[in-house]
Amino acid sequence: MRKLLSYKGFHFTFLLCFLASLVVLSGSDFDLRKRLQFLVFDYYNKALPREKPVNQEVVIIDIDENSLRRIGQWPWPRTTISDLILNLKDLGAKSVGFDMVFAEEDRTSPHRISENLPNSDEYEEALQVLKNLPDHDKIFADSILKAGNIVTGFTSAESHETRRIPNQPVPPTFLLKDKKELLNNVYQARGMATNIPEFSKNAAGNGHFMVVPEKDGIIRKVPLFTYYNPPQFSNSSNALYPLLALETLRVSTGANSRLIIKENKNKEIFDLHYEVKLAKKIIPMNEAGRFWVYFRTMGKSEYIPAHFILDEQHHSKIRNQIKDKIILIGTSAEGLRDIRSTPLQSFVAGVEVHANIIEQILQGRFLKRPSFINGAEAILLGSVGLFIIVMSFFLPVLWIGVLCFLNITVMIYGSWMAFATNGLLFDPIYPSLSLFCLFIMIALFEYIRAEKDRKQVKTAFGHYISPVFMQELAKDPEKLKLGGETKELTVMFTDIRSFTKISEKLEPKELIELMNDFLTPMSNLVMQSRGTIDKYMGDAMMAFWNAPLDDPSHAQAACETALKMNRALEPINARLKEEGKDIHLEAGIGLNTGLCSVGNMGSKQRFAYSALGDTVNLASRLEGQTKMYGVSTLIGEGTVKETKDLAFLELDLIQVIGRQEPVKIFTLIGDKNILESAGFKKWQAAHNAMLAAYRVGDFDCAAQDCKDAKEASHDQLNRYYEMFLDRIIEMIKTPPSKEWNGVFVAKNK
Repeated sequence: MRKLLSYKGFHFTFLLCFLASLVVLSGSDFDLRKRLQFLVFDYYNKALPREKPVNQEVVIIDIDENSLRRIGQWPWPRTTISDLILNLKDLGAKSVGFDMVFAEEDRTSPHRISENLPNSDEYEEALQVLKNLPDHDKIFADSILKAGNIVTGFTSAESHETRRIPNQPVPPTFLLKDKKELLNNVYQARGMATNIPEFSKNAAGNGHFMVVPEKDGIIRKVPLFTYYNPPQFSNSSNALYPLLALETLRVSTGANSRLIIKENKNKEIFDLHYEVKLAKKIIPMNEAGRFWVYFRTMGKSEYIPAHFILDEQHHSKIRNQIKDKIILIGTSAEGLRDIRSTPLQSFVAGVEVHANIIEQILQGRFLKRPSFINGAEAILLGSVGLFIIVMSFFLPVLWIGVLCFLNITVMIYGSWMAFATNGLLFDPIYPSLSLFCLFIMIALFEYIRAEKDRKQVKTAFGHYISPVFMQELAKDPEKLKLGGETKELTVMFTDIRSFTKISEKLEPKELIELMNDFLTPMSNLVMQSRGTIDKYMGDAMMAFWNAPLDDPSHAQAACETALKMNRALEPINARLKEEGKDIHLEAGIGLNTGLCSVGNMGSKQRFAYSALGDTVNLASRLEGQTKMYGVSTLIGEGTVKETKDLAFLELDLIQVIGRQEPVKIFTLIGDKNILESAGFKKWQAAHNAMLAAYRVGDFDCAAQDCKDAKEASHDQLNRYYEMFLDRIIEMIKTPPSKEWNGVFVAKNK
């Protein structure tokens, strides 16, 4: 076998077969290959985002938290929405697109209210008045018709949930020899969730907002059209519906303007197969009817709160922002907003996707990936790979590595320049990785020697380094040196409450045994959840998650570990009680998530894998404050934002020692079962009401809410509520200054 492996003919044949398999896989859609491709395309968009237009032509009307507070909870009466669109019309909006569906009747309509009143003489007069009042949905439908520039939206649903098909005010025009090819390839909806028919019938346009993410949840391409023509509904043969953004743009050019779909007959080498013509705008579209979105980040300054439109007092200052603009109505309010992920942002309101699409069409800034480019990438990989294989029989391995590096550099640079100059999406990652794999195969003996070196490192240091880090070290011996990286971690500090008093009751041997009994289950829980133990400090322990191994759910893992820690002490306390020892162990836990410096730290003679930074310091400070707040866990806001299905309560806004900026702190109550329980929801509502009253300076109300929250807690946070009530009473006695902002300044660590 060794002779066969050293035979050059076998070597050449094996490499050719290996290269051929790489070339065949080049155009495939398997998950890892697509993720690598998207990784580089996302990086390009981040490195060179689409520039903000000089004259902003797209404006987002935001149903934000402030608007909900002023107007009322959602859904608003359709009369309010009517006022919104008519005011936008009066302010000069070109077109108005709704990134939402009005699928149900307005429950605040007079006739709907009358249906819920008792049919008795006492209510006869009220019933008669309500029946004579105009229907809210009729008012809204009339307002849509009166405005003449409204674009309604619809989205996908299950086929069995579909009650009606979308209306088509102005169907697209086909200039194709055979439109069946396009209809077979475009996005096919299973069902539709549509507006009340009168709304879409009176609208100037109607578009879908089915922006379909890739497998990783990120939106990169959107279907400009969707095909829906189910046999159970009678409809015209033209059942191709445009995207909401495209339809809103169409209406802005004139309610009777048309979208024209045609083949790109005069296309150059990098042009796409289809194009959509709208007035003087030409929009490229691939064979599947998809459109690559070129994103930019939109700030809150580009949003206008909805209550500004409804309140005429604001009209004078926003008129120039609305006049002759394309308007999209969406929401950023918690619980209402349609959260999407883009290459630039993990959490963004879905309406921003539509705004980006309209803007880039107006700017003429398009991203393109023609269908032939998969073949071009395969040919490039095959030709360069064959050259490398042939040269490997004439040049040393080092020079082969240089050749591979140069080719990879040229491909990456060429890909970047193609993107920067022409918006062309050429994938350099797969060809580069393939060349790298070829180099690995060619340098087989070098790899064997490197593997031998890694085994020596493992033998030398395996008894001194944690098993998890040892695995990383075995993969890369270069990690055995000073240095590190900046990385988001979730950091935990935990120690024994009242340790000094406990230590006074025990002999040194007993104290050591007790410490071992405490730290062993704590350590096991950390390591079972893929955490890393940084160090032990007497009765305290520091640990962190997401290093050295990546853990996307590191905050979730840390919080779940914290929940288990105090439960893990129950058998130890039971044993201590049986032994007649007046000792009860409780753990104080501080958790915080953020960027840290993590790596090997110390001296060249002795170092350890550790983390440091402001995130670490804050976690330590939070652990130190658990006793004052009377809770077992204190958790930073960054950790809470990264978790789901856990029951948290916000406790305070605190400025800890060593930090100028205040931070919100939370305590962890329980898991998903607790979160969804009626008792917790009642408790949470009373608790949040207390904090809200406290922070606006309504201390009398806060005091009563504090008592209500304590009662709803069923004695779970008695020490906290007693402390907080004392603080509120002190505020009543000695009111704070006007500059008071609700921040509590900690006096100790």
